[in-house]
Amino acid sequence: MDYKIAIVDDSEQDTEYVAALVREWARAAGHTAALSLFRSAEAFLFAQEDGQRMDMLLLDIEMGAMNGVELAKKLRQANTAVQLLFITGFPDFIAEGYEVEALHYLMKPVAPEKLAAVLDRAAANLAETEKHLCVTYNRRTDFVPLSQIYYVEAQKQYVLIHAADKDYRMKTTLAQTKDALDEYFFQCQRSFLVNLRYVVRIKNECVVLKNGAEVPISRGMAEKIGREIIQRF
Repeated sequence: MDYKIAIVDDSEQDTEYVAALVREWARAAGHTAALSLFRSAEAFLFAQEDGQRMDMLLLDIEMGAMNGVELAKKLRQANTAVQLLFITGFPDFIAEGYEVEALHYLMKPVAPEKLAAVLDRAAANLAETEKHLCVTYNRRTDFVPLSQIYYVEAQKQYVLIHAADKDYRMKTTLAQTKDALDEYFFQCQRSFLVNLRYVVRIKNECVVLKNGAEVPISRGMAEKIGREIIQRF
């Protein structure tokens, strides 16, 4: 799975140490972690205004003008799904953490195995709340996480769903499938929906995805796709 993870801590040494642990957790668990590091709550909020939405947030508590608990309360107003983890040298704020549904508190210095266990819980929580596509094929039904779908292709009265684990062929229309997806899926051509999460390159005639697939796009669509990606990420 791909996760966007932010670390907010005014200590550069602590930030780099935790970032190294997160990268090792992701590598060992087979995940991809896009890490963003911030030295203050204010810097994080500024990035949020530019459209950066995080899956997990690892917060120090004692920082500058705005502490980690205050940041968490502000963030919870707009994002109920983000997994909040406090990493601190001060246990005095633990009671306040329950107000923002913090996943856990870890005391500095963080033990690698304890952080890995909490990150596993965060990943499991995200998987439970993630939207799925109900795919019916060969007299069976699977629920495929939207984040695992690279693109969808119309084939006459069927759609072919290209996912991370395999391809699914379902009797339905592209329009009906599009209605069941989220805002990250973009119709780049009459017969194709592409998951913008996985676009790594835009060409005049196609987009290239992280798995190497090339999905055709309509003439003049490249610039519009670029704007859509900037807006969402």
